[in-house]
Amino acid sequence: MMKKYGNMFLLAVGAGIAIAVGGTVYLSVENKVIGALLFTVGLYAIVLNGLFLYTGKIGYLPAAENKVDYAGLLAATWLGNLVGTGLGALAVRMSRINGISEQAQNICKVKLADQPFSIFLLACFCGLLMYVAVDGFKEKGNPLILFLCVSTFILCGFEHCIANMFYFSLAGAWSVKAVGYLLIMTVGNSAGGMLLPLIKKTCN
Repeated sequence: MMKKYGNMFLLAVGAGIAIAVGGTVYLSVENKVIGALLFTVGLYAIVLNGLFLYTGKIGYLPAAENKVDYAGLLAATWLGNLVGTGLGALAVRMSRINGISEQAQNICKVKLADQPFSIFLLACFCGLLMYVAVDGFKEKGNPLILFLCVSTFILCGFEHCIANMFYFSLAGAWSVKAVGYLLIMTVGNSAGGMLLPLIKKTCN
């Protein structure tokens, strides 16, 4: 059992690093549309390599046979994503491109100045799109759905808890409030990610 969760954790760390790469390219280009499209390289790397991303896994909780075991997987995944994004942010801060931390600081200021309920709603929309992206790729194998959904949530300003782990770490913006907001984003992503599966389950 410990080995199982240890493997999940490592796969989640890898996913966090992949999201850090996506966040880095987003902060590195001036054009928001191009940056949003290129951010998707993170999610594409995750689905191609079987890595564990919390927002890509939460939507399958309603269909899980053993929900307690799956919840444990989700917890290990969330923690692994946190470590992975933190490592990615640390690496960027130690490199010559550390100047992008200023953009991350500006992004974090906007997020932390928002109201909790607004953060929750924006996170719900993101969770819904993440489920559509991952499930769509799983069913059809077409990466276009990944690029459309991810770029859409970024351009709309929807809140993705794992991407924000990277931004908070890169910006050095961690605080009690940041942790609280991250938990609200996680709940919102979870609610949005499970919305369509629960609707489909109810209608079947």
